[in-house]
Amino acid sequence: MRQAGCTLVLTALVMGLTSAPAFAERNLVPTLERSFDVCPDRPAEPMWMQEIPLRQAYQRVLVQDIYRAQNLERIVETGSCACEIQFPSWDAAEAVFRERYASDERWEMLQASDAYNRRANAARPAAKAICEAAGNR
Repeated sequence: MRQAGCTLVLTALVMGLTSAPAFAERNLVPTLERSFDVCPDRPAEPMWMQEIPLRQAYQRVLVQDIYRAQNLERIVETGSCACEIQFPSWDAAEAVFRERYASDERWEMLQASDAYNRRANAARPAAKAICEAAGNR
């Protein structure tokens, strides 16, 4: 009798735990729209980057890495975390990509991405401190 009671309690517990995530998932509404609390008017990626074929996604990643490194370094250089410093147009990053990397092989672009990630990581602590002091993070 006692074992049957424990089995019922365990069954109810398992059923409750397994159905809760499904219920919560039904309340989520996915959206492709991105909204930001800080600097909501960020420029969109260039259209060619958004439409790039999956097999060439490493090109998009490289431009994103260039953009991120440039922006973090610019924050440190200027001492400002203003939105136009933090999120400028993509023109400068695109220009670097087209001038230096557009004709490179995939492995060369991956190496370049790694280098830009290292630059961004080096600048990130100082940029974060500047932005936190400005209340912009």
